Amino acid sequence: MLDYDKEAGAYDETRGGEARAAAAAAAVLGLVPPTAGRLLDVGCGTGIVTRRLAAARPAARVTGVDLTPGMARMAAARLPGAIALADSRALPFPDATFDAVSSVWLLHLLDGPQDVRAVVAECARVLRPGGVYVTTVDKGASHNVGSDIDAVLAERPRSAPRDPAGLVTRYAAAQGLLPAGRARFQGHGQGRSPRRTVADLRRGWFVTLPPGEPLAERFADRLARLPDQDRPRPDPVFHLRSFRKAG
Repeated sequence: MLDYDKEAGAYDETRGGEARAAAAAAAVLGLVPPTAGRLLDVGCGTGIVTRRLAAARPAARVTGVDLTPGMARMAAARLPGAIALADSRALPFPDATFDAVSSVWLLHLLDGPQDVRAVVAECARVLRPGGVYVTTVDKGASHNVGSDIDAVLAERPRSAPRDPAGLVTRYAAAQGLLPAGRARFQGHGQGRSPRRTVADLRRGWFVTLPPGEPLAERFADRLARLPDQDRPRPDPVFHLRSFRKAG
């Protein structure tokens, strides 16, 4: 597992930067009613998407929360006074505070189903009746674009995904959140090249292939033998689901 405190400084540069953030923010806002007055971005990371949410909805009050101090500091520099250091499983806000809540690229990082349920429950709790929760789903699967890199990685050990759409939908339903819409957006700048994938493997990106272990090195060797080592393969396409709180 990556140390996101250490990753904070280079996170945006290695994750598609402003182009990816713009695509994510536009897709999220496409699922949020224009009348939403208070928006919460849970797991806001460096705030690169949160800032765009705020810029696109100047009449709205946008707040971000993140558990990682390094990420929260970067977000606070982008949105002074609007970022809180907080655990998404125990949000520091009263019930029914927000008109919309988003969690982009968060659920797949959680430790297990219990944590995913807890985060979805907290997002539902702080939503007002009629409010909308928007989240990415199936994040890991989005990176499988049918490339030669994917063919190599297809044989690696797998861990159970934390954010499959069907499971997230069930957790949402248990909290009175009903399906309200879908969207997708391109992960600009995140197309993998073989050389970059080897570097990611060796710094712990793939949780079932711990860096330095013989199995990880066997995959690194196979990736290093692919052609066009620095040519990015197609970008991933990420998927969003939105849910409306009954009431």
